[in-house]
Amino acid sequence: MKISIITVSFNSSKTIINSINSVNNQNYKNIEHIFIDGNSDDGTFELIKKYSTRSKVIISEPDEGLYDAMNKGIKIATGDIIGILNSDDIFSSTTIISIIADAFKRNKCDILYGNINYINNENKNVRYWKSSKFIKGKFKNGWHPPHPSLFIKKDVYDNYGNFDISLKISSDFDLMLRFFEKSNNKCFYLDETIVNMMIGGRSNTINGIIKGSKEIKLAFTKNKIKPAYLYLFNRYMNKIFKYLKS
Repeated sequence: MKISIITVSFNSSKTIINSINSVNNQNYKNIEHIFIDGNSDDGTFELIKKYSTRSKVIISEPDEGLYDAMNKGIKIATGDIIGILNSDDIFSSTTIISIIADAFKRNKCDILYGNINYINNENKNVRYWKSSKFIKGKFKNGWHPPHPSLFIKKDVYDNYGNFDISLKISSDFDLMLRFFEKSNNKCFYLDETIVNMMIGGRSNTINGIIKGSKEIKLAFTKNKIKPAYLYLFNRYMNKIFKYLKS
Protein backbone atom coordinates (compact mmCIF):
# COMPACT_ATOMS: atom_id res chain seq x y z
CA MET A 1 0.00 0.00 0.00
CA LYS A 2 1.58 3.24 -1.18
CA ILE A 3 0.97 6.44 0.79
CA SER A 4 1.39 9.90 -0.70
CA ILE A 5 2.15 12.80 1.65
CA ILE A 6 1.50 16.26 0.20
CA THR A 7 3.34 19.25 1.68
CA VAL A 8 2.41 22.73 0.48
CA SER A 9 4.97 25.45 1.13
CA PHE A 10 5.71 29.11 0.53
CA ASN A 11 8.80 30.73 2.06
CA SER A 12 8.86 27.97 4.68
CA SER A 13 12.64 27.71 5.17
CA LYS A 14 12.35 28.14 8.96
CA THR A 15 10.13 25.08 9.44
CA ILE A 16 10.25 22.85 6.35
CA ILE A 17 13.25 20.75 7.47
CA ASN A 18 11.35 19.52 10.53
CA SER A 19 8.41 18.52 8.32
CA ILE A 20 10.72 16.80 5.83
CA ASN A 21 12.51 14.87 8.58
CA SER A 22 9.24 13.73 10.14
CA VAL A 23 8.49 12.00 6.82
CA ASN A 24 12.06 10.82 6.21
CA ASN A 25 12.14 9.16 9.63
CA GLN A 26 8.97 7.10 9.24
CA ASN A 27 9.61 3.36 9.49
CA TYR A 28 7.01 2.75 6.77
CA LYS A 29 8.88 2.37 3.49
CA ASN A 30 6.36 2.91 0.69
CA ILE A 31 5.92 6.69 0.98
CA GLU A 32 5.81 9.25 -1.80
CA HIS A 33 6.46 12.84 -0.62
CA ILE A 34 4.98 15.50 -2.90
CA PHE A 35 6.02 19.14 -2.45
CA ILE A 36 3.95 21.91 -3.98
CA ASP A 37 5.89 25.12 -3.45
CA GLY A 38 4.47 28.53 -4.32
CA ASN A 39 7.66 29.76 -5.99
CA SER A 40 9.45 30.55 -2.71
CA ASP A 41 12.39 32.95 -2.74
CA ASP A 42 13.86 32.13 0.70
CA GLY A 43 15.63 28.87 -0.12
CA THR A 44 12.69 26.54 0.63
CA PHE A 45 12.98 24.80 -2.75
CA GLU A 46 16.71 24.15 -2.24
CA LEU A 47 16.11 22.75 1.26
CA ILE A 48 13.51 20.33 -0.09
CA LYS A 49 15.90 19.06 -2.76
CA LYS A 50 18.74 18.72 -0.24
CA TYR A 51 17.00 17.09 2.72
CA SER A 52 14.09 14.99 1.43
CA THR A 53 15.21 11.37 1.11
CA ARG A 54 11.89 9.83 0.11
CA SER A 55 10.63 9.19 -3.39
CA LYS A 56 9.57 12.73 -4.13
CA VAL A 57 7.98 15.09 -6.62
CA ILE A 58 8.68 18.82 -6.38
CA ILE A 59 6.68 21.52 -8.15
CA SER A 60 7.63 25.15 -7.57
CA GLU A 61 5.39 27.67 -9.33
CA PRO A 62 2.82 30.36 -8.49
CA ASP A 63 -0.61 29.13 -7.44
CA GLU A 64 -4.03 30.48 -6.50
CA GLY A 65 -3.63 29.74 -2.82
CA LEU A 66 -3.35 26.86 -0.38
CA TYR A 67 -6.25 24.80 -1.71
CA ASP A 68 -5.18 25.18 -5.33
CA ALA A 69 -1.74 23.88 -4.33
CA MET A 70 -3.30 20.93 -2.49
CA ASN A 71 -5.34 20.09 -5.58
CA LYS A 72 -2.16 20.04 -7.66
CA GLY A 73 -0.64 17.55 -5.24
CA ILE A 74 -3.74 15.33 -5.26
CA LYS A 75 -3.79 15.31 -9.05
CA ILE A 76 -0.24 13.98 -9.39
CA ALA A 77 -0.27 11.65 -6.35
CA THR A 78 0.33 8.00 -7.22
CA GLY A 79 -0.37 6.56 -3.76
CA ASP A 80 -3.38 4.49 -2.76
CA ILE A 81 -3.85 6.83 0.21
CA ILE A 82 -3.22 10.57 0.50
CA GLY A 83 -2.32 12.59 3.60
CA ILE A 84 -1.51 16.30 3.83
CA LEU A 85 1.29 17.55 6.09
CA ASN A 86 1.65 21.33 6.38
CA SER A 87 5.14 22.77 6.00
CA ASP A 88 5.26 23.80 9.68
CA ASP A 89 3.70 20.59 11.08
CA ILE A 90 5.30 17.24 11.96
CA PHE A 91 4.07 13.70 12.43
CA SER A 92 3.64 12.63 16.03
CA SER A 93 6.01 9.65 15.86
CA THR A 94 8.23 7.67 13.51
CA THR A 95 5.70 4.83 13.43
CA ILE A 96 2.44 6.70 12.82
CA ILE A 97 2.30 6.03 9.06
CA SER A 98 2.76 2.29 9.70
CA ILE A 99 -0.08 2.44 12.24
CA ILE A 100 -2.28 4.26 9.73
CA ALA A 101 -1.52 1.80 6.92
CA ASP A 102 -2.31 -1.14 9.20
CA ALA A 103 -5.59 0.48 10.29
CA PHE A 104 -6.64 0.95 6.65
CA LYS A 105 -5.99 -2.74 5.96
CA ARG A 106 -7.70 -4.04 9.09
CA ASN A 107 -10.78 -1.82 8.87
CA LYS A 108 -11.15 -1.68 5.08
CA CYS A 109 -11.99 2.02 5.35
CA ASP A 110 -11.99 4.81 2.79
CA ILE A 111 -11.15 7.64 5.20
CA LEU A 112 -9.17 7.63 8.43
CA TYR A 113 -8.75 10.44 10.96
CA GLY A 114 -7.42 10.84 14.47
CA ASN A 115 -6.26 13.39 17.03
CA ILE A 116 -3.80 16.29 16.83
CA ASN A 117 -1.56 18.25 19.18
CA TYR A 118 -1.21 22.02 18.83
CA ILE A 119 2.38 23.11 19.44
CA ASN A 120 4.05 26.52 19.76
CA ASN A 121 7.32 27.86 18.35
CA GLU A 122 9.20 26.14 21.18
CA ASN A 123 7.69 22.77 20.18
CA LYS A 124 5.64 22.62 23.39
CA ASN A 125 2.10 21.27 23.48
CA VAL A 126 -0.44 24.02 24.11
CA ARG A 127 -3.70 22.26 23.19
CA TYR A 128 -4.98 18.82 22.27
CA TRP A 129 -7.81 18.00 19.86
CA LYS A 130 -9.19 14.56 20.65
CA SER A 131 -11.74 13.60 18.04
CA SER A 132 -14.44 10.91 18.23
CA LYS A 133 -16.31 8.37 16.14
CA PHE A 134 -18.28 9.79 13.23
CA ILE A 135 -22.03 9.27 13.03
CA LYS A 136 -24.08 10.66 10.14
CA GLY A 137 -25.48 14.07 11.05
CA LYS A 138 -22.73 15.12 13.48
CA PHE A 139 -21.48 17.89 11.19
CA LYS A 140 -24.86 19.65 11.53
CA ASN A 141 -24.29 19.96 15.27
CA GLY A 142 -20.83 21.53 15.13
CA TRP A 143 -18.62 18.43 14.96
CA HIS A 144 -15.89 17.77 12.43
CA PRO A 145 -12.56 15.92 12.55
CA PRO A 146 -9.23 17.79 12.54
CA HIS A 147 -8.34 18.11 8.87
CA PRO A 148 -4.54 17.69 9.40
CA SER A 149 -5.22 14.19 10.75
CA LEU A 150 -7.08 12.99 7.64
CA PHE A 151 -5.84 10.22 5.37
CA ILE A 152 -8.07 9.55 2.37
CA LYS A 153 -8.00 6.98 -0.41
CA LYS A 154 -7.11 8.49 -3.78
CA ASP A 155 -10.26 7.10 -5.38
CA VAL A 156 -12.41 9.08 -2.92
CA TYR A 157 -10.97 12.28 -4.39
CA ASP A 158 -11.45 10.85 -7.88
CA ASN A 159 -15.11 10.07 -7.16
CA TYR A 160 -16.18 13.05 -5.07
CA GLY A 161 -13.92 15.93 -6.10
CA ASN A 162 -11.11 18.02 -4.66
CA PHE A 163 -10.95 21.33 -2.77
CA ASP A 164 -13.22 24.17 -3.92
CA ILE A 165 -10.70 26.99 -4.46
CA SER A 166 -13.44 29.64 -4.36
CA LEU A 167 -13.48 29.05 -0.58
CA LYS A 168 -10.30 30.60 0.81
CA ILE A 169 -10.49 29.52 4.47
CA SER A 170 -13.06 26.73 4.87
CA SER A 171 -12.57 24.62 1.74
CA ASP A 172 -11.28 21.82 3.97
CA PHE A 173 -14.62 21.90 5.85
CA ASP A 174 -16.54 21.78 2.58
CA LEU A 175 -14.49 18.79 1.43
CA MET A 176 -15.03 16.93 4.70
CA LEU A 177 -18.75 17.70 4.60
CA ARG A 178 -18.95 16.10 1.14
CA PHE A 179 -16.78 13.12 1.99
CA PHE A 180 -18.41 12.32 5.36
CA GLU A 181 -22.03 13.48 5.19
CA LYS A 182 -22.87 13.50 1.48
CA SER A 183 -21.19 10.23 0.54
CA ASN A 184 -21.22 6.66 1.79
CA ASN A 185 -17.51 6.39 2.44
CA LYS A 186 -16.47 4.18 5.32
CA CYS A 187 -14.83 6.45 7.91
CA PHE A 188 -12.64 5.14 10.71
CA TYR A 189 -11.57 7.00 13.84
CA LEU A 190 -8.05 6.03 14.91
CA ASP A 191 -7.61 7.08 18.53
CA GLU A 192 -3.99 8.12 18.08
CA THR A 193 -2.25 11.48 17.88
CA ILE A 194 -1.32 11.79 14.21
CA VAL A 195 0.12 15.28 13.78
CA ASN A 196 1.75 17.98 15.91
CA MET A 197 0.32 21.15 14.39
CA MET A 198 1.85 24.61 14.74
CA ILE A 199 -0.60 27.12 16.22
CA GLY A 200 -1.58 30.15 14.14
CA GLY A 201 -2.97 30.57 10.65
CA ARG A 202 -5.62 32.79 9.11
CA SER A 203 -8.56 30.74 10.39
CA ASN A 204 -7.60 31.56 14.00
CA THR A 205 -7.71 35.37 13.61
CA ILE A 206 -10.90 37.36 14.27
CA ASN A 207 -11.30 38.21 10.57
CA GLY A 208 -10.52 34.61 9.69
CA ILE A 209 -13.16 33.28 12.09
CA ILE A 210 -15.79 35.63 10.64
CA LYS A 211 -14.94 34.81 7.03
CA GLY A 212 -14.60 31.11 7.84
CA SER A 213 -18.06 31.10 9.43
CA LYS A 214 -19.56 32.64 6.30
CA GLU A 215 -17.83 30.06 4.12
CA ILE A 216 -19.04 27.22 6.35
CA LYS A 217 -22.61 28.48 5.94
CA LEU A 218 -22.03 28.53 2.17
CA ALA A 219 -20.64 24.97 2.30
CA PHE A 220 -23.81 23.73 4.00
CA THR A 221 -25.95 25.52 1.40
CA LYS A 222 -24.05 24.20 -1.63
CA ASN A 223 -24.19 20.67 -0.22
CA LYS A 224 -27.92 21.01 0.55
CA ILE A 225 -27.46 20.25 4.24
CA LYS A 226 -29.24 22.31 6.87
CA PRO A 227 -27.17 22.91 10.01
CA ALA A 228 -28.72 22.81 13.47
CA TYR A 229 -30.26 26.04 14.76
CA LEU A 230 -27.42 26.57 17.25
CA TYR A 231 -24.71 25.32 14.89
CA LEU A 232 -22.19 28.14 15.37
CA PHE A 233 -22.71 28.13 19.13
CA ASN A 234 -22.16 24.37 19.27
CA ARG A 235 -19.12 24.61 17.00
CA TYR A 236 -17.29 27.16 19.11
CA MET A 237 -18.37 25.64 22.41
CA ASN A 238 -16.81 22.39 21.16
CA LYS A 239 -13.59 24.27 20.47
CA ILE A 240 -13.63 25.95 23.90
CA PHE A 241 -14.36 22.61 25.61
CA LYS A 242 -11.40 20.99 23.83
CA TYR A 243 -9.17 23.90 24.90
CA LEU A 244 -10.26 23.67 28.56
CA LYS A 245 -9.68 19.89 28.60
CA SER A 246 -6.15 20.17 27.19
